[in-house]
Amino acid sequence: MVDRYRSQSAYSDPGPYAALLAHLPTDVPGLVGVVRNVIVHYYAQGLSFSGERLAEVDSRWVARILAADRSRHTRPLGAPREPKTRVVGCARDLTLLTVAALRHRGVAARSRIGFAGYFGDAFHYDHVVTEYWNGERWVRVDAQLDPATTDFDTFDVRHFITAAEAWTAHRRDEIDPDNYGADPVGPFRGHRFLLDQVRHELAHRQRDELLLWDEWGAVDEDLADWVAERLLAADAGSVEAEEELASRYAADPALHPGGRVHCVSPSGLDAWVDV
Repeated sequence: MVDRYRSQSAYSDPGPYAALLAHLPTDVPGLVGVVRNVIVHYYAQGLSFSGERLAEVDSRWVARILAADRSRHTRPLGAPREPKTRVVGCARDLTLLTVAALRHRGVAARSRIGFAGYFGDAFHYDHVVTEYWNGERWVRVDAQLDPATTDFDTFDVRHFITAAEAWTAHRRDEIDPDNYGADPVGPFRGHRFLLDQVRHELAHRQRDELLLWDEWGAVDEDLADWVAERLLAADAGSVEAEEELASRYAADPALHPGGRVHCVSPSGLDAWVDV
């Protein structure tokens, strides 16, 4: 199952910009440093964007992210960029570009959907991290964080909580679901948010690295339980669980987005989008 993550997906494929990835650092810290030089979070770094710049959060495909970078820069991706001129994105985009660069070198890599409780308060924010195969195990990397500002290893993150783990803990009454979501005070948290994140985790595991604000299908609690149970089993090494997930995902429109998603974005976009 590792080998399926060595090749590009439709979302991670750099297309005509593949040559830009060929000269990136081969070490993970160096690579992530370049990724953070290319993409700036749409709010977490204290900058504000609007209009066409904010709309870059919906770039969706690595090829489009790199096209946006090329529209403002002609130098290599590692050449310093002022934060305001970087491509506007979020954790999903930082992760996807990291995944694309690793896959370009034949390294198995994938994005993981879940929650981070390490952003400075007690809330668990929805988050995306990179996971790559080091030859012995899957290693999680938080590409969004500056390693100089954290008190843990961002290149081997041990306390990221997957969506399946959070949903399962919620169903066992082990956590407060309202402490998990997009922010502590808004509507995007709690039971329904956790349920939807299980579907997103499965989509990313199946190499459909959709935007965090994409919507599709209709997952109920029983289906979320089924998916979460197998995601946890797959993480524990079950090939059977991996195969069951892949088969159900391909066949069930509640899980698979098909050719369209409803995108409700912080950019203001609220529309059905062909993917």
